[in-house]
Order: sequence, then structure tokens, then C-alpha cells
Amino acid sequence: MAKKTIIVFSGEYDKLMAAFIIANGAAAMDDEVVLFFTFWGLNALRKPEATPSSVSATKSGLQRMFGRMMARGPERQALSKMNFVGVGQRLMKRVMRDENVMSLTELIDSAREQGVKIIACTMSMDVMGIRKEELIDDIEYAGVAAYLGEADESNVNLFI
Repeated sequence: MAKKTIIVFSGEYDKLMAAFIIANGAAAMDDEVVLFFTFWGLNALRKPEATPSSVSATKSGLQRMFGRMMARGPERQALSKMNFVGVGQRLMKRVMRDENVMSLTELIDSAREQGVKIIACTMSMDVMGIRKEELIDDIEYAGVAAYLGEADESNVNLFI
């Protein structure tokens, strides 16, 4: 069995779509797939609703500000190009729906059903003030050493 690893650094909607389309395709080919979410990519794993820990007094002022400024959840991420204050993303979603392309949320669910391993970078979480309670359930948490271990065993490594 082949193995694919993908670092998901970007939190932009179209790049997240690409990461999950590749992950689902590789998983459908019975490849082992690991997605390592770091920095802005973590926003796609955030629960859409605010949680008590998202405004926790244990966070620094800068971490609370990050939390308020960053979009929560996969469907709220902006496009990398032609976002036009969110209009571009809505148009992209409409075209995708018209062409029967799965939404980002559906792609994430499909990847999880196929056994794609989703790892949130704990160092990035600490820097950005993101707590485990703010992220979707049933994911793993690890540092860069864990990603590097996965990448060493992989025949394809991507950075998105």
C-alpha cells in the first residue's frame, strides 16, 4: 500500500478543496493518507460555532484576537483569488453544486469515512491560541516530528 502525506498550511477554500479532493482520491485507491494541518489550515478544522474555550481567559489578548479574526469552519474560508468580500466563494459554491461537486464539508466527511488521518499541529495550535475543544471531533494532535515520521514512510508529500 502506498502512502501520501499532505501539509495543509493554507486556510483558503479552493486550496482546502484541492487537499481534500487529492486525499479522497488517494484513499479511494486504497492509499494511506495523512493530512497535517498547521497555521491557517487549522481554521478548516474549527467548529463553526464559538465554544467557551474560544474566548477563554487563559488565552492571551493576541490569541483571543486571532480567534475572532479567523473564520471558523470549512465553509467560511475565503477563496485565494477573486474572493470579492465573499461573493466569489458563494459563486464558486454555486458552480460546484450545479456541477455536482461535493462541498468542502462533504469532502471532509468522505475523507474521514475512508480513514484519512487528520492531524492538527499542536505547536500551531499553541501559537494561534486554538484549543482542542474548538476543533472538530475524532482528529489527532501531534507536532512536526510526527508529521516527519509519516512523511518518511510516504511516497508522495504535498504542501498546500
